[in-house]
Amino acid sequence: MAVRVRMVRLTGAARGGATVYLSKKSSNARFREAENARKNRAEVIKALSHGQVTRRDLIRLGLMTAAGSFVLTNGLSIYASSAYASIPTGAPPSPLFGVQPFTAPMPRFDVLARHPEPGFLNPAPTAQANTTQQPLNPALEGVRPGDTGPIEGRPPGPIWAHQDFAARPPRIAVVASQAQAQTNTVYNPQVPSNLNSGINPAAPFPFKFHPAFPTQAPNSCWTFNGTLPPKLIQVRYGEPVLFRHTNRLPFNKKQNNGFGIHTISIHEHNGHHGAENDGFTGAYFYPGQFYDYHYPVVLAGLRTINPQATDPRASSPTDAGGIVNVPGDFHETMSTHWFHDHMFSFTSQNVYKGIAGMFNIYSGLDRGNEAINDGVNLRLPSGTAKPWGNLDYDVNLMIADKAFDGTGQLFFDIFDFDGFLGDVMTVNFIFKPFFEVERRKYRFRILNGSVSRFFKLALSDGSPMILIANDGNLMPSPVVLTETDEMGIAERFDIVIDFSRYAIGQKVRMVNLTEHEDGKGPSEDLSLAEALSGNSQDPCVCTFLEFRVVRDPATPDVSQVPATLIPNPVQGPVARTRLFEFSRGAGQTTNDPVTTFFGPWGIETDNRGGTRVKNGPCKAGLAGTIPSTSTSRRR
Repeated sequence: MAVRVRMVRLTGAARGGATVYLSKKSSNARFREAENARKNRAEVIKALSHGQVTRRDLIRLGLMTAAGSFVLTNGLSIYASSAYASIPTGAPPSPLFGVQPFTAPMPRFDVLARHPEPGFLNPAPTAQANTTQQPLNPALEGVRPGDTGPIEGRPPGPIWAHQDFAARPPRIAVVASQAQAQTNTVYNPQVPSNLNSGINPAAPFPFKFHPAFPTQAPNSCWTFNGTLPPKLIQVRYGEPVLFRHTNRLPFNKKQNNGFGIHTISIHEHNGHHGAENDGFTGAYFYPGQFYDYHYPVVLAGLRTINPQATDPRASSPTDAGGIVNVPGDFHETMSTHWFHDHMFSFTSQNVYKGIAGMFNIYSGLDRGNEAINDGVNLRLPSGTAKPWGNLDYDVNLMIADKAFDGTGQLFFDIFDFDGFLGDVMTVNFIFKPFFEVERRKYRFRILNGSVSRFFKLALSDGSPMILIANDGNLMPSPVVLTETDEMGIAERFDIVIDFSRYAIGQKVRMVNLTEHEDGKGPSEDLSLAEALSGNSQDPCVCTFLEFRVVRDPATPDVSQVPATLIPNPVQGPVARTRLFEFSRGAGQTTNDPVTTFFGPWGIETDNRGGTRVKNGPCKAGLAGTIPSTSTSRRR
């Protein structure tokens, strides 16, 4: 079946062409007015988040439109003459506390430990949800003293049982908690300090977006284990993983610093898993519960394509340096994923708040060892110390725009339904960092971790990069380019940069070329010269990551970028063509008190009589909001 997708994007002219940024030359009075507007919005947002007012109250008071956005009025937005609000919404530029760009090292991801299973997890994982009862905290909404509920947040019963759990029992356990911002005392980058820009992993890592920025308050940011840097999970094909995720967020949903919600559902983005483990938006769980996600890590087509595992290209690396064949289609081999909160109506808020990590998948083809030459391994830049999964020259990057209030705390406007945009660029949660490199090839697994902003990437000297993968799939052939295509939210580009062309002491920076006027979509892609000129009114059109060439490699670079990577799957004949149109004008499909959220976006298909509906699932497996009243239910 062929599918045509139509995305409706407004151009700058359609928006009215008005800039939505405060000019850098604005008066102090203008900035004070903007700051007051932001504070007023924050107070309203807090009151709504705490249940002190409702959207209906705000509409009745004339502060909110029927569509759910703030009216453009003085005191709430300084852009009443514009069709849309500013970036960040109704706010002056984020304070930088005198910090200059490229003065903090970029930390490598914090790698979550892999534990042998069975035997590590207690209680042991089960095919169906563990419904052992525990006392519930009365701070949870709707809970009375003495109420109990299940320790696992997965909906109970056979419908939500792990598929193929007996056939593919977990062999590796990975554990993480969702927690409030705190100092990291157990940083595990899996590389030596000299390959991590001199960062000492034994030193405490405070929750700051720059060493000179204020420490984030516990409820300003929520991350895996409550710490920075962001987390990385490493898996390999044919080795099932049990990811036990415990919710340690505040029991009181009002404790969120104005945005985000304490109920979560984790989605392993692009993963080939059963629906019960895919982070369904309505399968959220509560503080005090855990959710066992079973990731079999299998190739697509394992029952119909190469079912006897005779093709060595469909394989997984072993600890001895070889490979073991696995069933499935090698064309479907994945490499770079990410995992994030998927809570319906709150995904953007929770991801922006920090509930996001990356997920590297290793295979016989993409092994994470650049030296093994067995005719299968592609030998992409990585390292040689371990038989698989080397990170020495294989670097995860999460790029995202952020905004801060006047005290330096993370800021988000929940009423900016056109897409919230920040004005501060971060990489791995650090403001415009630097990263030290050797004179050799590096692979960068780049994730757009923003919630509305698109990027188009280039190097400041216009030199070439090699694109080898997009959204987890290695390309049929590498593509040499001087600037990437536009990179949408959640999209991943794997690129190789060869720093051997630079002399020791040289620096080169990564640049964003895509300009936004609002969060609805990019307004223009600038040339490199235009982006570097500093004339753009978009503060995130800028250089944001500095590579510093500091030395020659200690050993020769034996990595390769082969002319052939992974061919695309064979496409069958078109049996049917359908049209899906993503646009505005949707109707509400549910009145569930937790998951229903007012918003205009919907999907129209050509086989439903032209009806455009909004995706609005209810809570799976829970009746209402009380975790003690579980039923097995899906809609």
